[in-house]
Amino acid sequence: MDGPPHDVPEADALTRPYWEAAARGRLLVRRCGACGRAHHYPREFCPHCWGEEVTWEEASGRATLYTWSAVHHNDLPPFTGRVPYLAAVVDLAEGPRMMTELVDCPAGTARAGMPLEVAFRDGIPVFRSGPGGGEPGPGALGSTAR
Repeated sequence: MDGPPHDVPEADALTRPYWEAAARGRLLVRRCGACGRAHHYPREFCPHCWGEEVTWEEASGRATLYTWSAVHHNDLPPFTGRVPYLAAVVDLAEGPRMMTELVDCPAGTARAGMPLEVAFRDGIPVFRSGPGGGEPGPGALGSTAR
């Protein structure tokens, strides 16, 4: 691949803890001290009450599948080498909704509401079938998993 990956934003002072935790296999969300609600993607303020008392919290890694789409054609690197893949939106157990990729999910087995668990591919959180949702896999994904 030429140049930097296009599927990972450049970390800044706010998002650096998120990406550093992901590189270590931990998923973080932000939680508001004023209203108590969690949110994702990382922001300096709460999108629910506009409170500025937001802190990092480790997420459980559990989620449910909200929706997904099979992508069969994508000309943008690094996605070209990954097609077909399942682009997904998941509901984290902590409440926020997150865009991600569904991995280790055989064609035709994805279903709305299925339990998922986080896995990490090259420091990027992705999700796969979790307990009660099929074959949960062990640990983190290697860099060659697609």
